[in-house]
Amino acid sequence: MKKNTLKKLMALGCAAALVLSMTACSGGADTAEDTSSETTEETADAAGTMDAAETETASQDAAEYNIAIVKQMDHASLDEIANAVTAELDALAAENNVTINYEVYSGQNDQTTLKQLGDQAIADGVDAIIPIATLAAQVMAVCAEDTQTPVVYAAISDPEAAEMTGIDYVTGTSDALNTELIMDMMLAADPEVQKVGLLYSLSETNSAKPIEEAKAYLDEKGIAYTEQTANTNDEVISAASILVADGVDAIFTPTDNVIMAAELAIYEDLAAAGIPHYTGADSFVRNGAFATCGVNYTTLGTETADLAYTAVTEGMDGLEDYYLSEGGIITVNTETAEALGIDYSVFSDMGEIVEVQTTEE
Repeated sequence: MKKNTLKKLMALGCAAALVLSMTACSGGADTAEDTSSETTEETADAAGTMDAAETETASQDAAEYNIAIVKQMDHASLDEIANAVTAELDALAAENNVTINYEVYSGQNDQTTLKQLGDQAIADGVDAIIPIATLAAQVMAVCAEDTQTPVVYAAISDPEAAEMTGIDYVTGTSDALNTELIMDMMLAADPEVQKVGLLYSLSETNSAKPIEEAKAYLDEKGIAYTEQTANTNDEVISAASILVADGVDAIFTPTDNVIMAAELAIYEDLAAAGIPHYTGADSFVRNGAFATCGVNYTTLGTETADLAYTAVTEGMDGLEDYYLSEGGIITVNTETAEALGIDYSVFSDMGEIVEVQTTEE
């Protein structure tokens, strides 16, 4: 990537050159000559040692890496991951005395835009691309196919379904959901649930598997469900209104970027209708949804940056197809819980509870 388009993480200082000199002593005493000879040899040895140290320092100074970070779109989850990635790259640069240049881009959830960003990154000769979310990762993998530039993605819930496994130059982190645990939370909060709304986007590969898991769970419990899908903000608002009219007792949405982007537009209406929204990521909850149990996206972003640094400094050999980020963190929006009249202490035995309030980001 061109340096004038990248943010410089750390300017490395060059080692100061130490110049040693000696003035030959005049006189004919053997002792003086011997001392002069020995001193000259010691100085030569010291100079040689210093030259080696300077060479090593210069080699370290030459370590410079260029990384493109490509978000699928702008919303709280992906922004949180990107911020964690850049913070960790900053830390890695300082810790390892290297320079890492990076730039963060957004594909605006548009495949054409993502392809343009990926092609430009490859043309600029980046050392790695960090795509965030499934579509971004899929497009970046295509862009990097000829050059085999490392693609280290973040936040693909189902890498196998997304066909992101078995590619030599691709690895990343997965935020796979424990759908059953989220369903258990739903019943713990309201054992009388009769009908559940499933709200998701058909364009999101991330959503397919957890939605099927949710259906299987509800079928086993004998609980009815109704589905609404949406691909734009307006469609999400309309779909949520339909679920409210259908009289669902709760709504489940997995780690779906389309629904996440519209959460701020629907959470108040759902709370007013007494319908808790259980979701696949804490960023939904920070935007007004009721609760989730999943990964911490700051942690996931940090892990992704570490993985990318390994890829550019040590190569892809030995890296797994993907790495599963640990979940088990229950996040509850206390304001929404109060509006719904739900005592979320019922989740205490199910995992660590993190309390948040609504932030409009």
